[in-house]
Parts: sequence; structure tokens; C-alpha cells
Amino acid sequence: MSRGLELLIAQTILQGFDAQYGRFLEVTSGAQQRFEHADWHAVQQAMKQRIHLYDHHVGLVVEQLRCITDGKSPDADFLLRVKEHYTHLLPDYPRFEIAESFFNSVYCRLFDHRSLSPERLFIFSSQPERRFRTIPRPLAKDFFPERGWEKLLHRVLTDLPLRLPWENKARDIGYIHAHLNETFGAEVLSHSHLQVANELFYRNKAAWLVGKLVTPTAIVPFLLPIHRTDDGELFVDTCLTTSAEASIVFGFARSYFMVYAPLPAALVEWLREILPGKTTAELYMAIGCQKHAKTESYREYLRYVTTADEQFIEAPGIRGMVMLVFTLPGFDRVFKVIKDRFAPQKEMSAAHVRACYQLVKEHDRVGRMADTQEFENFVLDKRQIDPALMALLLQEAPAKITDLGDKIAISHLYIERRMVPLNIWLEQAEGQALRDAIEEYGNAIRQLAAANIFPGDMLFKNFGVTRHGRVVFYDYDEICYMTEVNFRDIPPPRYPEDELSSEPWYSVSPGDVFPEEFRHWLCADPRIGPLFEEMHADLFRASYWRGLQTRIKNGHVEDVYAYRRKQRFCVRFNESHHTPASPLSRP
Repeated sequence: MSRGLELLIAQTILQGFDAQYGRFLEVTSGAQQRFEHADWHAVQQAMKQRIHLYDHHVGLVVEQLRCITDGKSPDADFLLRVKEHYTHLLPDYPRFEIAESFFNSVYCRLFDHRSLSPERLFIFSSQPERRFRTIPRPLAKDFFPERGWEKLLHRVLTDLPLRLPWENKARDIGYIHAHLNETFGAEVLSHSHLQVANELFYRNKAAWLVGKLVTPTAIVPFLLPIHRTDDGELFVDTCLTTSAEASIVFGFARSYFMVYAPLPAALVEWLREILPGKTTAELYMAIGCQKHAKTESYREYLRYVTTADEQFIEAPGIRGMVMLVFTLPGFDRVFKVIKDRFAPQKEMSAAHVRACYQLVKEHDRVGRMADTQEFENFVLDKRQIDPALMALLLQEAPAKITDLGDKIAISHLYIERRMVPLNIWLEQAEGQALRDAIEEYGNAIRQLAAANIFPGDMLFKNFGVTRHGRVVFYDYDEICYMTEVNFRDIPPPRYPEDELSSEPWYSVSPGDVFPEEFRHWLCADPRIGPLFEEMHADLFRASYWRGLQTRIKNGHVEDVYAYRRKQRFCVRFNESHHTPASPLSRP
């Protein structure tokens, strides 16, 4: 193949990425109109559409390259020169970091995830670190309280691009000012100012104003979720000003924000100051660049594994019937491999499991389902694998393991945020901590159900507890839509001996679920049963689940709050101007 062809291929790949990100920005830019028109079903559709754009455009580029090369397979030296040409195109390219990930994706699609090496791929970026740390143009606007904080807040809200009228702007300004005064005090506020992002962050049924409160001693988050009433009027639902609150808003169990970001590296750098606990991968994930987040996640893994003196071990918790899960003791993620054979009671295929994980990727996770990243031909050094884990891998997933001498390659796995399994947490919890965990678990079930997700297997072992104490679902092999389930009451026994029989006295069809049976495993522990009955007894009634199904089938889209109900201004200031919290709001 000619040398001129190398440059053409490099340019074709970059042009393909340009087309992909252009469509990404186009879909994102429609978020304001969808919000203003309360077109919530279009919001959900746009979220799925944007996720699919990347793979679609990778496929288009691969087809172009096959035409350019007349279907011939290029040799290694040719590919190295293509990458060299591509690298030379990046110094003046604004989205260089994601363009490198796109190149990797095209390469992996062409070669079926084989022959992956730093020479052929951008395992680490080719660009200097300063490019990631540079913000080439202002992403935010500063507001100073020369005429007082209420005037400042009025300017902030008036400056927003939203075209809807305000329900009561003066009231909301008063609420925000009261929160700031209560939290920081008038003296600190008099020497502080706001920096507000130029673009709003849209997700679900809210438009988030994201900013920084710059005080004399610290820079803290300043987040305002803006909602619209059924009459099309705007209101601010709360004000969040702690790193922990901001971390939950940008959490790994939530849908990606729609925020117009032509310079994603600059936006990630700007966000880093108010989200110090988030990794680079998590920040890219939060703004919807999930494929580049996968690249950054892999880089974070490589940095850890090359410096840590640790071995991969089986993850703590009850061993799963579908997934083999392992981790590094000090690493904050787990690795999940689909077993070659499942336990007899799991009547499903590996393809079904993968489809369930894809469903979660595309669906609104409402802060209750962990996001995952999917990898193929993932290579591990044998010296870093505990012998017991190696034996388990070869026993449970031999078809997915390729021996590479001093390494192995796992043909397919998922990487997910590591959490404390809820069953382990409950064993150790006492008093208020136990009560909070049971409350969180029930809320997670309710919120998933209201978002049209039925977890299927609701055992405590299938949920985890985050560092913020939130309960998150992470076992997806039995997940399905609520609308696919037939929730039934158990018929009364025909005769007294029916209740003593080991077999049910009533017919059971596929898809039938009897919520009364949840009691048997959720309330078996005498420490947990009374708490569950007190807080979540309605989960044992089929009528509760059928009621949610009716709302879903009628097209109702629930509000999703990334904060507790008591933090809402309408609750905090004892106002009744908004409707009560939906099943998705947290107490």
C-alpha cells in the first residue's frame, strides 16, 4: 500500500470522528427545546440516540477504510505510519483526546480487538499533559455581589438562556439567599463571588445550573436544579453547595448529562475543582463521552496495576450464579466475567446477559444502577493473579481465557465501580445505620420500578452501598421492564392442606411475580423484618406494583431527584406550591 494512502486513511478516521462529534453536539443542543416543551419521552429517546452515535460512526469509518484499501489487510508497518500521520493531525485539533479514542475504536473494529499494543493504539495520549489542563476560552462567567447577593442572584437567573417565564423568581432568589446565608454566613458571602458555567446541564426533567462559589478560603460547588411546572413556568428546586452533594449529582449510577461541550477536555478540567473525588473517567462519563471515559478508565487501571504490589482476587461477597467477579484489594473497581455455564435455576444465555447490561447502559438509571464499561481481550499478567482466582477462572469461564504465556487474555468482561455488598453491610450495621440502609434499599426498589425497571432478583447480595451511603443495584441478569411483568396476588388456599404442600395450589406462568413472596427473604432476619414492614410494606402488595405499571403505561415520566426530599425548597420552607414528591424522590 502506498505512503499517500496512509495519510488518506488517517484523515478519513479524523473526519469520521468529526462527523460523530458533530452529531453528538447536535443531539445535545436540542436538550433546551426538549426541556422547554416538556417532551420527556424525546429526552429519553435522545439519550439512547446519543449513546449509539459513536459505534454507528465507527462502523461507517470501517466501511470507508475497507473500500479505500480494496478489502486488503494492511501490515503492521503500514498501520504504525497511519498512527504517526494521525498523531500529526492532533496538535491543532480541539477534541484531540476523544479523537484518539475514536482511532482506537476503529482499529479494534478492524482487527477484532487483536494485536493491541501501545505502538498501534493510543493506550496513553500522544499529546502533552498541559493540553488537558488548558482552558482555551472562558467556560464560565463571574458574578460579584457589588449590590448585594439578591441582586447577584437575580442577574444569574436572568442571564439564563431558558425562554420560559419564572413561576416566582423573587421567591426562589430568597430561598437560595437564605440557604447561602445559613450555610456560609453574611460575612463570608460579602467577600465571595459566583462563577457560573455558560452552558446548562440537562438531565431527565431538570436543567442544572452548575457553578462555583468562590469564598475567601475555599471553592465549593453551587448547583441549582431548575424545573418547570405543568403550566410551563420555571422554578429552582434546591441549592446544593457541598462536594458530597455534587458528587451524587454527577454519580456513576446516573444518566449522562446533556451539556454542550465543544471542548470536552476544558470542561472536565473546569469541573474537577468542584468534584475533587471524581476521576477523569467519571467526569467524561458524566458529560456523555462514555467511550472516551472507557479509555481514561483503562489508563487509570494501568497506572494502578503497574505500581500496586497486589494480586487479583475473587471479590468479597456471595459468589454469583452468572458472573465471576474479581478485583484488586486496593482498587475501586471490580471486573465481571460471564461464566461459561450458569447454575440450573438461571435459564438464560450469555447473549441475554449482555443484552441486559446494554439495557442498563441506555436506560435512565435514576441513581440506582451502576454504569459499566465493556472490554474485549482484556490482558492480565499471570504473576498478578492469585492462584485461587486463576483456578476459578479456568473452572468457570475457560472458553473466555486465552493463554499468552506469562499473560492471559479474557475475551469479554465488564468493569464496574466497586461497592460494599449490601448483605455484608447489613451484617455489620446497627441502630440508625441499619435503618438508613433498609430505607435506602426500599427507595432504590421504588425508584427503579417507577422508572420502568424490575430488578428481578432482589436479594440484598445484588445491591451495593456507595461511599455516600446510597444503595445501588448491580446484578442485571434478571432485569426486565416493569411492563413485561404480571404482578399477581396469591390466591387463597382451597383447603387447609394446600398451605402445607411443597407445590403451589395455583397456576404460575412465565412472567408471573407474587410480591407477597418477597417477605420470605427480605424479612427473614429478625433485625431487618420489622424495619422493612414499617417502611416498605407496600412492596409486598401486588396492587402497589400494578399501580406503577398503570402510570408507566399512561406515559407518565417521574421526576428524578439527585438529593433528598427534605432538601427541596418546597419542603424545607414549608411551601405547598408544588406537588408532593414522586416515587422517585428520596426522603
